[in-house]
Amino acid sequence: MTTQFIDIAQRAAADGQITADELLALRREGWGDGIITREEAEALFAVNTALRDRGTEWCDFFVEAIGEFVLNGTPPRLQCSLEEAEWLIAQIDHDGVVESVVELETMVRIIERAENVPDRLKNYVLEQIEREVLTGTGPTRCGGELSATHISAAECRIIRRVIFASGGCAPAAVSRFEAEMLFRLKDATLAEENAAEWDDLFIDGVANFMKGFILPNAQLARERTLELEAFVADNQANVGRFMGRVIRELPNVGNHFGKVFGKKQPKPEHTYIEALAIEGEKVTDYESEWLDSMVQADGEVDELESRLIARLAEEG
Repeated sequence: MTTQFIDIAQRAAADGQITADELLALRREGWGDGIITREEAEALFAVNTALRDRGTEWCDFFVEAIGEFVLNGTPPRLQCSLEEAEWLIAQIDHDGVVESVVELETMVRIIERAENVPDRLKNYVLEQIEREVLTGTGPTRCGGELSATHISAAECRIIRRVIFASGGCAPAAVSRFEAEMLFRLKDATLAEENAAEWDDLFIDGVANFMKGFILPNAQLARERTLELEAFVADNQANVGRFMGRVIRELPNVGNHFGKVFGKKQPKPEHTYIEALAIEGEKVTDYESEWLDSMVQADGEVDELESRLIARLAEEG
């Protein structure tokens, strides 16, 4: 932490505005040592809460700085731990609401950039969007002004970015939690004038859950990533010596080593990933029963559900 950074942030928070010179000074102090500390990140949240007007330059800096602290403040890089996710949510939700679009954008960008984030963070963002749709208030609704219950273009973009982001237990794959959230939004806004993007988002999202696939090791746990980084950093790990020992201990090394490292083996009919994709394309009994329960929940099949079923049948 730099004293100058905190002093500048406190002055801006007291004034309720930040000048171009103060923003430049924060950038210099913050990136001077290449690290954003927790104290500096909390000072930035205090400034963001106090600002009467949040310009584009401030928003860009805030999103960048908070993301840097959460994803790279502690090893391993590009991983958000549950503790860091809880800290971030506490900073944003201290008064029970997401106050500004910049806070929402900060969370979404972290989820997009991260190699892994806890479900807690993804679910929190989606819960905020669902609340905004159902109440007509929130940072995506013109600073919180009341409006008809509907799904806006801004909300469609955020939902798509989050459910198909790299972070979370299902990178670029929609989870059951997310698919059920899409159904709730659809049911609540059937008679409303939703954004043009909504129909495709609903169908794409639910179809992805039904027919997508997830690699078992698509993401490493934070603890496992730390172990691997420690191994790589260990100067005593001599890969050459290890391989030499393997060669000496292998029976019939001349035959087996050549098979492994020599000429190419016949290509299998399907690669492992292709096989998983083919299997994932199949709609299981569980998925079929789940979809039937979601469609029949209100006793009728609406237009979007009909289009979803037709798409699944066409791709089947």
